[in-house]
Amino acid sequence: MDLVVVGKHTEVGTALRSLTQEKLHRIEKYANDVRRVDVDYAEHLTRKASDSHTCEILVHVNHHLVKGTAAAAEHAIALDLALDKVEQQMRRLHERRVHRRNGTRARGARVDDGVDTDTEAEQREQTIVKIKQFEVKPMNAEEAALQMDLLGHDFFVFRSTDNGRAAVLYRRRDGALGLIEVLG
Repeated sequence: MDLVVVGKHTEVGTALRSLTQEKLHRIEKYANDVRRVDVDYAEHLTRKASDSHTCEILVHVNHHLVKGTAAAAEHAIALDLALDKVEQQMRRLHERRVHRRNGTRARGARVDDGVDTDTEAEQREQTIVKIKQFEVKPMNAEEAALQMDLLGHDFFVFRSTDNGRAAVLYRRRDGALGLIEVLG
């Protein structure tokens, strides 16, 4: 992580620079792809004393910019306030990334960055990358739900004991279960 500390209309001393570097390591726990952090300190003589020192933090994360700004009586206090705002945004970004990775998307699915052309994306979606064959056992929907939970899958294929038809039990986005029965 590159750290750039700049002062506008003020001098940034070594103590403030080292304090900034020490405190900004807290944001690395939310993302391992932080490329650069810009910290701008400014002093405004025209403002009231309680908010004459400002700190602006800009974090460059892959595909995202996170920004926090705060004003206080001293630069160190402004740094803490701005860092709290940045940490809150980084936490939300981390939660969105984790939710997207562990959510309802298929495992191993890539996020489209818009780099691929439409035809390349369509070809990739239509390619079969793995084939599995297994024996479908007769069971009822409750037993299939238990088996699905034990396996940790989002769907389960089984033969229904009620009517002898093939069926698919799946977990919906809202967490409830859905059942697809094959006719014919």
